[in-house]
Amino acid sequence: MATTNDLKNGLVLNLDGQLWAVVEFQHVKPGKGGAFVRTKLKNVLTGKVVDKTFNAGVKVDTATVDKRDMQYLYRDGDSFVFMDKNTYDQLNVAEPTVGDAAHFLLEGQDAIVATHESDPLYVELPAAVVLEITYAEPGLQGDRSTGGTKPATLETGHVIQVPLFIEPGTRVKVDTRSGDYLGRVNE
Repeated sequence: MATTNDLKNGLVLNLDGQLWAVVEFQHVKPGKGGAFVRTKLKNVLTGKVVDKTFNAGVKVDTATVDKRDMQYLYRDGDSFVFMDKNTYDQLNVAEPTVGDAAHFLLEGQDAIVATHESDPLYVELPAAVVLEITYAEPGLQGDRSTGGTKPATLETGHVIQVPLFIEPGTRVKVDTRSGDYLGRVNE
């Protein structure tokens, strides 16, 4: 248990059985009446963001979220298997929990897996990853009706939009949050 005075960004609260991460908070002391804390909370599982106001000094239930560096090993049916890099323990994470991160996961890749009471909550990837293009249609010079981009398939099987000059075998940097092409990688 903590009070609203202990709130800080990133703290996870357990409100009505759901986990909410504090995105923003502001202590407000109006001229009249009691002080209060205005917060912006993000649901850890669904990503929904809500505004909530607490009276100052009110007790709030905090939740322990354990974020561990893990390595993605392989896909096993409807789940993804991750290994803790320190203890070598393996953890199966369900496909809905992995979410869009699955589009950018390669075997052997590092990720952060957040758990609460040993239940996986979400998988966090670096902001950008480098992947190889396995298939792309040839780009035609003068074909600008689509703004100079074409669909290309990554080695994970996910399709993104890339500039016309990108060819199969090219390694590209991709934003894991939006799926946007960020540039070529010369290695």
